[in-house]
Parts: sequence; C-alpha cells; structure tokens
Amino acid sequence: MAETTQVLSASAARHPLFVGVDVGGTNIKLGIVDDSGRTVAYRSIATEEGRGAPDAAKRIGGAFHDLAKASGLEEGAVARLGLATPGPMDISSGILVEPGNLPHWHNSPIRDLVGDACGLPVTFANDANAAAYGEFWAGAAQQYRSMVLFTMGTGIGGGIIVDEMLIEGVHSCGGELGHIIIDSHDDAPVNSLGIRGSLEGYCGAYGVIRRAEEALQRGGASSLQQRIAGGEELTPLVIAEEAEGGDQLALDVIMETARYMAIGAVTAIHTIDPESIVIGGAMTFGGEGHPLGERFMARLRQEAVQRMIASLRDKVHIDFAALGGDAGYIGAAGLARREYWAARTAR
Repeated sequence: MAETTQVLSASAARHPLFVGVDVGGTNIKLGIVDDSGRTVAYRSIATEEGRGAPDAAKRIGGAFHDLAKASGLEEGAVARLGLATPGPMDISSGILVEPGNLPHWHNSPIRDLVGDACGLPVTFANDANAAAYGEFWAGAAQQYRSMVLFTMGTGIGGGIIVDEMLIEGVHSCGGELGHIIIDSHDDAPVNSLGIRGSLEGYCGAYGVIRRAEEALQRGGASSLQQRIAGGEELTPLVIAEEAEGGDQLALDVIMETARYMAIGAVTAIHTIDPESIVIGGAMTFGGEGHPLGERFMARLRQEAVQRMIASLRDKVHIDFAALGGDAGYIGAAGLARREYWAARTAR
C-alpha cells in the first residue's frame, strides 16, 4: 500500500478542503489541499494502465478514502475533487478521448468513474492546464493575474491563464502549446501527433535526442559517443550530464533547445500578452539553482527578449516553475476549489 505523507495537520488547515488527482502514464498522485493552496497530505499509486480506467478509478477511490482517514479528516471535510489527465479529452462530457500514454483508457468516462469511486463532485481538466493553475494559485505565478506555463518532458505541455481564468477552449484543446509551429519547412521533424515543425518536435525529449543524434552524425566530436559506445541509451539526462562535464556539442544542443523554447514563448507572449512565462516539467536541465539550468534559463530569456515587441521586453517575467511534480494535483484541487466557490457565490 502506498504511504501517506502528512504535511499539514487537519486542524491547522483552512477549510473546506479539496482533493487533487493527477493521472500520469506511470503514477497517479493524490493530494488533499486546503482552501489557501497548502497541501495537507499526499500519496502516489501506480497507474497500472493496462488494467483499464474502471480499475484505476476504484483504486483512486480507495487511495482517497485511505488518505482522508490517515489525515484524521471527518466525513464531508473534502468538498470537491479535481481530476487532471492527459489529453485529448472532452471536458464537458468528462471523457478521455485517445491519450497516447493511456491506450487502454480510450473513450473512458473517467470523470464519472472517479467521482463515483470517491463519492465527490469532480472538476475535470487537462494535466498541463491543471499544473498551470497550480503555479498560478500557489506557485511561481501567484502574484500575477495572467500567465503561461510550458512543461518540458517527453512532450511539451502548456497552460494559459488570462485574468485569473484558465483557457480550456471550445474543443478542450486550449493551451496545447507544444503544437505551436516554429518551422514551416516541408522537411521539418514530425511530433508525436504527426504535426510537422512543432515546438514539441524540437524541444520534447525525443526532439532533443534527435538533434543530438544529428549533430553526432554530422561528425561532431563529443563525449556522448563514448557513452553510446558503452551501451548507454542517449537521453536528455545523458546529454545534460555531458554538458555539465564540459562537452561542447551537448551544451550546444541544450542552448539550441533554449532558443527554440524562446520562440514558442514569444509566440505566446505576442498572442496573449501575459505577465509571466513559467517553465516547468521534468526536463529543465536541473532547473533553478543548478548551474546548467540557470544557464539554460539565461539563454531562453536572452533569445526571447530580442524577439519581443520592444515595449514588452522589461515587462514579461520569465522563470522556472516552483511546485515541481506537485503542480498537477495542487492545480487540480485549485480548479475544484474555484468551481466550488463559484457555485456557492451564485446561490
């Protein structure tokens, strides 16, 4: 059984409470969050994708009830549940459509399955949108009214908030920033959805690996060759490790990634005019406080500023995300909170 991590006592929490569920291809994170965005307790369970969505919903329900009991919560203390899953999805009907990393969950009524298992009303959201709301509500962008989040990992996710409202779109595809087109050439690389020339195709993990492989094929000298010859798989982590060790080719690939990410960021800036751009996800090359991560961010800012409308250059804040892997469940809980209070106010 998964272990519960208690962060804040129920008596110290600001009520009502909300639970956020962040579904990933490998793990599902659950966290009980108070009305001010503080985590009360959290745990993680295995997704076990091949067992299907109904089975996962039952296990989410069990994990939620165990989490509430371990936190000493009375029945009814949790007011609403926020559920974040990968897209594509139909938010209004609560259905997962065809998420690439959940092939056995296609066309599942996941919102209602989880709601029934937990005995709570559910707010359904895209996982990257939920992470954006988490950073907006309780993380790196909480002092702003508008922000854009880019998540860097296997793919590139995104979330957009304007005047405190999450932009989900008419077809539940709002904030799909990884599919921004940054290269219109006919031979541009294709991304995971078959779209040519997208930001994800260049900056998702597979795009970074492809560009490193191409640089090696062109004859560039690199310590990456020794890693590959020794039987290691080329990954963004391996590229980052060699860049930290002084390998110029590996460093060039990462700095080129910063340039492409800046092009995507500026596209969003010129479209939305936000106060803040936040960069998160598992592939930020060490992130804030890490020498390579800080170098990556400095290049991203530099490349973005020189492409911006002049009047925006000192006004848009660009920085790393603050919540790490907790952003999804915190944001999902925050979206549930928003819907709960909106309904109460409307009465």
